[in-house]
Amino acid sequence: MFATRFAPSPTGRLHRGHAFSALTAWTAAKAAGGRFLLRIEDIDPTRCRPAYDAAIHEDLAWLGLDWETPVRRQSAHLSNYAAVIDELSSRGLLYRCFRTRKEILDAIGDAPHGVMEAARPGPHAPAEEARLLEEGRPFAWRLSLDRARETLGEADWSGLTFVEEGQGPGGEHGVVPVRPEAAGDVVLARKDTGVAYHLAVTHDDALQGITHVIRGQDLFEAAHVQRLIQTLMGWPATTYRHHRLLAGPDGRRYAKRDRSVTLAELRAGGMTARALREELGFGG
Repeated sequence: MFATRFAPSPTGRLHRGHAFSALTAWTAAKAAGGRFLLRIEDIDPTRCRPAYDAAIHEDLAWLGLDWETPVRRQSAHLSNYAAVIDELSSRGLLYRCFRTRKEILDAIGDAPHGVMEAARPGPHAPAEEARLLEEGRPFAWRLSLDRARETLGEADWSGLTFVEEGQGPGGEHGVVPVRPEAAGDVVLARKDTGVAYHLAVTHDDALQGITHVIRGQDLFEAAHVQRLIQTLMGWPATTYRHHRLLAGPDGRRYAKRDRSVTLAELRAGGMTARALREELGFGG
């Protein structure tokens, strides 16, 4: 059965861009006679707030959306993600990286082959890793593309694809070749938070039976990494349907960091859900 989801992080109030994305996914599920899920991606304890979680429910209900219950909150399932990290680590697909973000960025200027080499720093020497562990230094678990390629074999690695039913930012559509090397050795977990976005979202999509990932084009590149993780874990491939990003009158896309007008502010100003849905192209 067709199944999709809207998966916001409770780090602020929803705005028009969120409403457009949620309505796009919800409408697609209704048209297909399928399932629509709400997932709260709250793995960042420094930025996520319960008040924003509650506000997400309030805003989506105001828009007229409904979803399956119970709602999955990622912070309540960290042990699930830890088990995946343990498995990938036991298969030699991960390595500990103690380098700071600044050290990684500084290395970009020194790398003879540019950013891609800097984004794949590789494991520390065994003695250095042991010393850093003993010192209690924080680290991240990075996915080794070299080991992933070796594990899959050249034919399967080169033949990795995903299906795009929408459109990527460069017009990508149909069967898209996977380019995991574009993201380098991505971080799948950190010592302090336990899990990073790519692993948590891919795990939950598989667990919840998501068949179609409907989201904005700003996350198109994430599909390359997530398809690789699906393959390494033997999880079903999802179909992707990336949509355009909604922009304001000034041409800038709506974003929390730019303090875009929130749905709560629109509501307080007298806008009705019907009017907003019509504005966004979803009728009454």
